[in-house]
Amino acid sequence: MQLTRWDPFPMTRWKPFDSLWREMGREMRRMRREMDRLFRSFGFDDFGWPELAVAYPPVNLWEDDNCLYAECELPGLELSDLEIYVTADNQLTIRGERKQPTFKEGRWDRQERGFGRFSRVIDLPAEVDADKIEAKLHHGVLTITMPKRESARPKKITVKAE
Repeated sequence: MQLTRWDPFPMTRWKPFDSLWREMGREMRRMRREMDRLFRSFGFDDFGWPELAVAYPPVNLWEDDNCLYAECELPGLELSDLEIYVTADNQLTIRGERKQPTFKEGRWDRQERGFGRFSRVIDLPAEVDADKIEAKLHHGVLTITMPKRESARPKKITVKAE
């Protein structure tokens, strides 16, 4: 048996901020969960490392009654750097390569533009006639016009009144 010394004025540690820290800890964990959720929506995983979230090249795709149109930004590329395919599965494929510039003298101070091979596959919302597709590259913007097949075009139905 161990004897303890009786102290008429026991010392207790005064922790005025304990409850505050506990409450802040709960709020900080909640904020962290919300921030993780937000970053995941932008393509970041739980550890904060970016995933491959941004597709290249960026593409706008729209349609009217007769055609599908795709437009993508490809600054600095030539037609010889591009390959464009439409498969029977109604997929548009855009492939290419952006070559990295070389310098005889000097060094990089900042390098933010990506270089190398890329490939983008886009599911098309309608069947297109592959033989009539046109592609134009003008000032770094590729515009692809894809006429819809006759079977994919909307047909107007006349309603008869009785």
